[in-house]
Amino acid sequence: MPQQIPYLDVQNLTKSFGAQVLFRDISFSIAEGQKVGLIAKNGTGKSTLLSVLTGKEGHDSGEIIYRNDLKVGYLEQEPTFDPAESVLDACFNHHGDPERVLKAKQILTQLHISDFDQPMGQLSGGQQKRVALANVLITEPDFIILDEPTNHLDLKMIEWLENFLNRGNRTLLMVTHDRYFLDNVCNVIVELDDKTIYTYHGNFSYYLEKRQERIDNKRAELARVNNLYRKELEWMRRMPQARGHKARFREDAFYELEVRAKQRIEDRQMQLKSSNVYIGSKIFECQYVSKAFETRRPDGKEDKKIILKDFYYNFARFEKMGIIGNNGTGKSTFIKMLLGIVPPDSGKFDIGETVRFGYFSQDGLKFRPDQKVIDVITDIADYIDLGGGRHMTASQFLNYFLFSREEQYNFVSKLSGGQRRKLYLCTVLMKNPNFLVLDEPTNDLDIQTLQVLEEYLQNFPGCVIVVSHDRYFMDKVVDHLLVFKGEGVVKDFPGNYTQYREYEKLQSKESTQKSQGKKAETDNEKKKDYHHDTRKRMTFKEKREFEQLSKDIKVLEEEQKKLEEELCSGNLSVDDLTEKSKRLPKIKDELDEKEMRWLELSELE
Repeated sequence: MPQQIPYLDVQNLTKSFGAQVLFRDISFSIAEGQKVGLIAKNGTGKSTLLSVLTGKEGHDSGEIIYRNDLKVGYLEQEPTFDPAESVLDACFNHHGDPERVLKAKQILTQLHISDFDQPMGQLSGGQQKRVALANVLITEPDFIILDEPTNHLDLKMIEWLENFLNRGNRTLLMVTHDRYFLDNVCNVIVELDDKTIYTYHGNFSYYLEKRQERIDNKRAELARVNNLYRKELEWMRRMPQARGHKARFREDAFYELEVRAKQRIEDRQMQLKSSNVYIGSKIFECQYVSKAFETRRPDGKEDKKIILKDFYYNFARFEKMGIIGNNGTGKSTFIKMLLGIVPPDSGKFDIGETVRFGYFSQDGLKFRPDQKVIDVITDIADYIDLGGGRHMTASQFLNYFLFSREEQYNFVSKLSGGQRRKLYLCTVLMKNPNFLVLDEPTNDLDIQTLQVLEEYLQNFPGCVIVVSHDRYFMDKVVDHLLVFKGEGVVKDFPGNYTQYREYEKLQSKESTQKSQGKKAETDNEKKKDYHHDTRKRMTFKEKREFEQLSKDIKVLEEEQKKLEEELCSGNLSVDDLTEKSKRLPKIKDELDEKEMRWLELSELE
């Protein structure tokens, strides 16, 4: 069987900006059906690589080869539109095809874009990104390339997009920092690290495991090299006089060894545990607060959007709260009222005297481009007092948040969008507040920085409120949720996001069962006029079907487990990988169908 041509084949690709090399001689390929997540630190060239692959930017050397006649869809990080164009026209030139128009409206509605005639210039940046995402999905490309697709999506939209991308045999390459999204969608992870590409055939959890193995192996190799270096250094010191040919050869080898021995693997040993942060027992009390905004509907009529209605909450000391809800339900407005930026219509926030807020907002990125990174931080403070006579300097603090020594002395203008956002976060934390209020802090941050921030917040000895659509981050950091349902309804839930979703599913299941129970009672009442025995039982044929379904489900579950293990093994050929990647979604569809029928029949026993 001839080897199948991959959708994309990248060979020895190099890209640099002046003296800065982003990646050198990298090679990888993407086969049909593969869903590839691209991971890298901020500023190392993820978005640039996507731009190069799609022809938006040039490259220094190497080849980019797509399969012939391949239709590629590309979602840019910051898409641009004609401001006068309507939402629907911006999506695609539908030429009056009613089926395509219907599909466009369905996808736009899922992404909470409902006014299809609204000019693009009237939409926010987040809404424009969602229209651009809809544009890519509507056109049904063979190969989808997505740059941060989950930014500006709320939790329900993210889950919808996960399901959409998992249906069928879609092929995609995407940059995202949403780790649950990577886990649930991707079957290959490609990491760009130290100008080199590493490929892992598995989801995000598999990548974490194998990446740690790679780092451990490199540490072991460095330890061996360092041990050899020490021995050679002793020899060099003992032999300062003229050396023969063998000695000169050994001397040259020593200098090569020295370079290798001085390599550094980023390994943050310092735990940032501030022991001098004090916060009193009284934090804040939200006393029966109400808030609403006047809005205008598409038909021109005025409407009232209710954010809060007589809402009461007493915030506890050391509480770490997450705020979730659909876009537009008032999460950011609630935070601004707490901080005194937006006044409530009625009620008030009673805040404790010892509270010192640190506020990370969605629009707080304001730096002078001629400032150096280190100067931005030292303008706030030269060091953080960790208590017990311990200090952390501004430079150490930046290093903790993964700014290298070289990056600390770069001008702000040279930073990537993600690095600027990380620097802004550092300015908030450097002020040493005792109550952190973080509004979407995870957008544009790389995974390594997210892990650092999670560790920081887990150890933070004060109060935290986080608004975020990053489910993994919320699970790591918060132990309590306020769920904004819209129309002033706010639910208090004691748990993290995953626990809340499990609770929601249980509630939905119970609601469905009650509904079905009521329907069954009604049906039985109707049947009483015709039958003495109203209890419906399985027919002989249905019993045989039920037994066969149990066997089929077991076989499919075993096949699914085996396939997932094989896809994560990294031992498959391109052909086998393609074939098995196609089979996996079909198994899931079959399982869903058979399990649904099994449940229907089980109610007849």
